[in-house]
Amino acid sequence: MLILDTKKLLCPLPVIRLGEAMLKAKIGDEITILASDYGVLHDIPAWCNVHNQEVLSIEDGDVIKIVVKKIE
Repeated sequence: MLILDTKKLLCPLPVIRLGEAMLKAKIGDEITILASDYGVLHDIPAWCNVHNQEVLSIEDGDVIKIVVKKIE
């Protein structure tokens, strides 16, 4: 599992970092995004929808944690 620490980065940088990580990931890999910008709560699921990837979980707290799985 890859962990992307995007805390203190504002959108769209967390989404850009996810896109870069997905290019290197293999099908079935899980990527955990740690973020502080609440925009990721909308932007990451929207990106996954457009790019046919799967959001496995979202935890909203002081640090937002989103787990995404590469499915294609």
